[in-house]
Amino acid sequence: MLDPHRLRVFRAVVSSGSVQAAADNLGLTSSAVSQHLSALARETGLVLFQRQGRGISPTPAGVELASQSEEAMSQWDRLDSVVTDLREGRSGRITVGYFASAGSAWMPALVKRLTAEQPDLTVDLVLTEVTSRTVRPDLDIVTEMPSDTERPGYRRVHLARDPYVAVVPHDHELLARRAVPLADLRGETWVSNDLVGNPGHRILVQACAAAGFTPRFTVQAQDHYSAIQFVAAGVGISVMPRLAARALPPEVTRLRLTDPTPVRDISALVRDTGRPNPAAERLLEMLLELN
Repeated sequence: MLDPHRLRVFRAVVSSGSVQAAADNLGLTSSAVSQHLSALARETGLVLFQRQGRGISPTPAGVELASQSEEAMSQWDRLDSVVTDLREGRSGRITVGYFASAGSAWMPALVKRLTAEQPDLTVDLVLTEVTSRTVRPDLDIVTEMPSDTERPGYRRVHLARDPYVAVVPHDHELLARRAVPLADLRGETWVSNDLVGNPGHRILVQACAAAGFTPRFTVQAQDHYSAIQFVAAGVGISVMPRLAARALPPEVTRLRLTDPTPVRDISALVRDTGRPNPAAERLLEMLLELN
């Protein structure tokens, strides 16, 4: 079995670029770092570094090990935190998954309330829309399509329906209208605000197909915050969930969409642990109060 501490030292050398820099960052001597690297090489049977000038650089095997160990080290650090909590008498921990716009709009206030009610609770937040499914949150706030399958080991609780809006420059000609049919955006230059394949993107593309066109994405911003800034700069328009367009700069405005209105469903997936989870149930109550 690989030694987590040696892996941590190895990753520090890869990231910092030298044994001495890693030693300085970790508060070790360069000799101690070199000993850890030698021991890890023996454990793995791999050549992890090669000479480059006066220094060293990771071999292809070293680069791959550093990459593949990232998630394992993250889980190990979390387990280490659990042990620390138990040793110091903190009574609980909850891992909460979320997507970006819910994280911005909801999570700060909810976490503040939850930790005020349960001061000994540790809350781990995970952006699950870009994180591997090996992370199993106690409660995961997700957007889903009707075709999505149930997640084993979780129960779904519907939270809200979030209609999409058009985000346009403040001087756009469509601002004279209170609501805009989706088809009227056919000829616009579009700025993407989600990853292709994500539920949010699929919902939008399907709604546009129902309106008889395919949007022409000139910029693949892939997140709401960047897309809004592209719109503010006059690059194009973006269509996104209303929750993502709550706080807009003065250079842009949102418009209601019709015929059809794309809508995403927001749910909470609560993990079935086989025992009561008061923190997860309380957070679920707070989420339902919001909506």
